[in-house]
Amino acid sequence: MTDQSTLYVITARGGSKGIPHKNIKPLGGKPLILYSVEIARQLAPDSLIAVSTDDPAIADVVRGAGLEVPYMRPAELATDTAGSREVIIDIMDYWRDTLHRPFDKVVLLQPTSPFRTVDDVKGCLELYSPDVDMVLSVMEASCNPYYNCFETGDDGCLHVSKGDGLYTRRQDVPKAWEQNGAVYVINPDSLRRYPLGMMPKRLPFVMPRERSIDLDTPTDWLIAESMINNNTK
Repeated sequence: MTDQSTLYVITARGGSKGIPHKNIKPLGGKPLILYSVEIARQLAPDSLIAVSTDDPAIADVVRGAGLEVPYMRPAELATDTAGSREVIIDIMDYWRDTLHRPFDKVVLLQPTSPFRTVDDVKGCLELYSPDVDMVLSVMEASCNPYYNCFETGDDGCLHVSKGDGLYTRRQDVPKAWEQNGAVYVINPDSLRRYPLGMMPKRLPFVMPRERSIDLDTPTDWLIAESMINNNTK
């Protein structure tokens, strides 16, 4: 049974500088954005999958996969300085007010996380309840503020970011988490009240590092290609 109460938003701006045209660049023989489209289609009807893009080429790739793209992102929300919050609210309003398709929560799937799975999204959804502002996917941080993450003090010397610096074994320090950008389950009312980074009640869903690859640089892309090639051998 597909999810009839959730709007799945896939954000895909055309102007990518780190990896040109990355949202439709083939990865493992498939345009990158289609990894996210396929995940959403396993969870929801097409009528609740909203692709937000300003780029006709991206829209054409999605339409070529059989998914309608009735909305094109306005130019003012397609700049380098436009925030994700404003982009999501704009497409939420379009789906609610123009298409009249109701929903009670939003799942954001960024195309740059091709290794997320349906179970990752389901795991985030299971943690969500209406009294939560957001559930977001995380991975264990490579830098721990109690152990190997430092700041420069007034004396110019390095000091551990948090705590007294007495930990000698990483396994003894409190866990630190890093958002991986793969899945966000968002309370629409909370999104209208708070910036994404200031929501007071955010719950983590932990993903392994190998599924947490976020494609931002050419090096990230090479790693992803290598992973896919090794998995298909």
